[in-house]
Amino acid sequence: MILSQIEQYWSGRAKGYSEVNQYELTTGQDRVWLQEIERHLPKDRNLKILDVGTGPGFFAILLARQGYDVTAVDYTEAMLWEAKKNAGALAEKIHFYRMDAQNLEFSDETFDVVISRNLTWNLEEPEKAYAEWMRVLKTGGKLLNFDANWYHHLFDEKKRRAYEEDRQKVERLHMDDHYTCTDIDAMEEIARQVPMSRIMRPAWDIQVLEEYAEGQIETDEAVWERVWDATERMNYASTPMFLISARKRKNQKAQMAVSA
Repeated sequence: MILSQIEQYWSGRAKGYSEVNQYELTTGQDRVWLQEIERHLPKDRNLKILDVGTGPGFFAILLARQGYDVTAVDYTEAMLWEAKKNAGALAEKIHFYRMDAQNLEFSDETFDVVISRNLTWNLEEPEKAYAEWMRVLKTGGKLLNFDANWYHHLFDEKKRRAYEEDRQKVERLHMDDHYTCTDIDAMEEIARQVPMSRIMRPAWDIQVLEEYAEGQIETDEAVWERVWDATERMNYASTPMFLISARKRKNQKAQMAVSA
């Protein structure tokens, strides 16, 4: 297992990643993201929402501000510490837990919504994670997963050239290079070990989620155009973010009861 290696990496990234979330929370990006998320939610402030892989708490804070009942989990203690700090007074209203996204400790059908950003690609067992997320969703509940084909350039020459072009453009424009702010060697070592780096998505996600949300899965491969700012668009031009949304279908027993 490489879970401890992943935790160690993100522990080192916690402070820097927290600064990114603080920027998003104070520059209008929070409003952009909230508008995007709420497009997919029912008009109900009583929703119970699980933020998986909350990191420094961006989604959890956005949603708690709006009055939703928010639970936020992350495997990295340093990330949870940053999330509570960023939440301020709201931290008392958000239920924070240290938990593995691939082994959730909640009962079946607990949440109305499960949401995540930039997590699935980084998991050792992403298929198991999806099974867990759908398990804790209520029947008819919604999964919203924002992610990208991060580090696919390690296994695809065309993607590699596009990634290098991004780095050159960022340098020419004297912009902050979001990759040089990380321990590239450490992250690439992890990326070579996790399965998602080799798989083109979201086609894979659709196939996996069909078991839980047959006919009720949608993908939006243009979501990055609405939620990324100019710096993100330049940094990640070769790796656009997509959204996978899935509604949990009625279980077989419920369907049989209706038929009867």
